[in-house]
Amino acid sequence: MTRKLNRRHLLSLTALLALTGCGEDASNRYGSAGKGYVAGEGIAQEIAPAERGEPISFSGTTVSGEKFSSSSLAGKIMVVNVWYAACAPCRSEAPLLQETSVSYAPKGVSFVGVNVRDAAGPARAFEERFGVTYPSLLDEDGSITHSLRGAIPPNAVPTTIITDRQHRPAARISGAADPSILRAMIDRVVSE
Repeated sequence: MTRKLNRRHLLSLTALLALTGCGEDASNRYGSAGKGYVAGEGIAQEIAPAERGEPISFSGTTVSGEKFSSSSLAGKIMVVNVWYAACAPCRSEAPLLQETSVSYAPKGVSFVGVNVRDAAGPARAFEERFGVTYPSLLDEDGSITHSLRGAIPPNAVPTTIITDRQHRPAARISGAADPSILRAMIDRVVSE
């Protein structure tokens, strides 16, 4: 009996050590002071038209309490920004996103926010503080972010996804968007 227990312990310890070696190092996964968000580092990715996956589709309730569906933007390029109010990079990029949304609207580009943490009150205060005029949806149950997973998953907050006119993910920026990179990515999709 003792021999069986020792063998079980040895097997359990071996399995535990093997699993530990397979996992990723998460020590730097959160902000340097444990700020509660996954750092995105501003990494940009683009997908060629022939390699894009299925269109994304989502719906929900906006911060102002209105119903919204991505299908209402059929034929338009969507820029979907995943954010929440206490996220420092989200606050730093908010003025850029607002300015870009206004300047690209005449080119058939619509911006939509997806708030992944806040109730309507804090989200509305954020929008007022930064002058955000495009709609943001509250994703309290995670269903919207789940629908965005696939070829370009939003793996950090903030994440900005640019779709083509068929709403297929065409580009992504994980982390705060750099103005010139964001505009260049949108320009390439607009020119298709």
